[in-house]
Amino acid sequence: MADAKPDSTKRIIIVMSKKILLIVVIMSVIPAGTWAQRTLTLEQCREMAVKSDKNLEQAGTKVEMAGYDRKIAFANYLPNVSATGAYLYNPNDVSVISDATSATLQGMGTTIHGISQEYQKAVMNDITTYIQQLAAKDPASAVKYMQLMQDPLLQMLLGKLSQTDMSEMINAIGKDIDDALHPDLQNILIGSVTVQQPIFMGGKIVAANRIAKLAEQLSEAQYDQQYQQTIVDVDQAYWQIVSISAKKKLAESYADLLHGMEHDVNLSVQEGVATESDALQIKVKANEADMLKTKSENGLTLSKMLLCKRIGLPLDTEIVLADEQLDRIPVAKIDSGKSMEEIYADRPETRSLELASRIYDGKVAVARADMLPKVAAMGGYMVSNPSLKNGFEKQWNGYWGVGVVVNVPIFHGFEALNKTRKAKAEATLYRSQLDEARNLINLQVNQLRRQETEALEKLAMSESNLSSAEENLRTATIGFNEGVINANTALAAQTAWLQAHSEYIDAGIELQMLAANLDKAEGNHKGNL
Repeated sequence: MADAKPDSTKRIIIVMSKKILLIVVIMSVIPAGTWAQRTLTLEQCREMAVKSDKNLEQAGTKVEMAGYDRKIAFANYLPNVSATGAYLYNPNDVSVISDATSATLQGMGTTIHGISQEYQKAVMNDITTYIQQLAAKDPASAVKYMQLMQDPLLQMLLGKLSQTDMSEMINAIGKDIDDALHPDLQNILIGSVTVQQPIFMGGKIVAANRIAKLAEQLSEAQYDQQYQQTIVDVDQAYWQIVSISAKKKLAESYADLLHGMEHDVNLSVQEGVATESDALQIKVKANEADMLKTKSENGLTLSKMLLCKRIGLPLDTEIVLADEQLDRIPVAKIDSGKSMEEIYADRPETRSLELASRIYDGKVAVARADMLPKVAAMGGYMVSNPSLKNGFEKQWNGYWGVGVVVNVPIFHGFEALNKTRKAKAEATLYRSQLDEARNLINLQVNQLRRQETEALEKLAMSESNLSSAEENLRTATIGFNEGVINANTALAAQTAWLQAHSEYIDAGIELQMLAANLDKAEGNHKGNL
């Protein structure tokens, strides 16, 4: 017998070693994520939701786009500088004179030479006729003229004039003139730089910049509205998990209580103290408690999946909430010290409507600007090849100029006037919507504040009922164990205890939900872009 103890000890050690080895193998096979759990606070869930919310990301992108629109509107104050370059190939000749005129210019020397020869012959004939007529009247004078005409020097001069031919030289001059009137415009290169500076556009640029700034603020208000909605959605998902988790613990405690009672009643039935009816009645309640526990487990799993989706985690992530591990639901701290004017200023809805009405006031100014004169200064520099500066020279040359442009609208079917009236009507519409929104917000805030008072009273009452139910259950359990209270009375005490606990959990969660909704109603959450 002395040797049996060491053998049994060895067998126990071997069995324990195998179990430990089996546990190690199982832990190595199961993924690490199954064992690791993340404990998250409400603030951490909010931060993660803000980072992962796609709607909020899109709202932030719209704010960024509105900032670019504001910069685009400001660019209208600055001068507009543009450069242009062009090349043109023209396969046809360009001439500023007709073909007949061109032929006349090229044969100008031959024509002039022919005319001069005819003129010389006419002059000599006129001189001969004159001398003949003079000889009839005054022979002496005629003899003198005849002698003059027969002078060798004069004869040499007349011979030189008759022999001189300037047609080629004049034809060459005519050809040069004709070439000048046929410019080479087959390859044309043009470049220009233009500067435009608006001076007065009827107030449209100023109004457009004001509208762009208001539109950026409007997109920021819409971002804040989406931010608040994201926070409220996360808060509701968070406290729903806390509620279901607390009820799950309550269901487990209730099931354990009933199963313990079922065990005691079964023993009492065996001893003949209790009846089968009591045992069956308790068994039915125990089964109901097990079903309630299963439902709470499934609900908790689905609620955590929803929260994981909202905060950007994989749906199968194991998370534990910080308030989920507390024994009691924390009481929400609600500060209702803000005035309605402060709430109106912080609510993104009222800010959006107010900004929208101011935007349409700006659109009234933009529409009115279409009816006012517009003044702009202009300047430019242009270069071309061929150059127009000195008769289509085949070289680069430039020109510059400055000026002022004035545009005065006169009549276009009252379009601008009707646009102005439409913008005024839209501004009036948004101011009316703003007044209505203020009234609704006032009603909403006052209603939530009244619900806050009711929720605090309900929480205090449920806490008092819970204390009574716990004391009732304690006395009923003692009485049942001692046999002075029947099973129905004990079950009624347990049911009352379960209901009191459930109402207390609901009251605490309702207060937390109310606090989240009141924070949104008072505009306490503002996004950080």
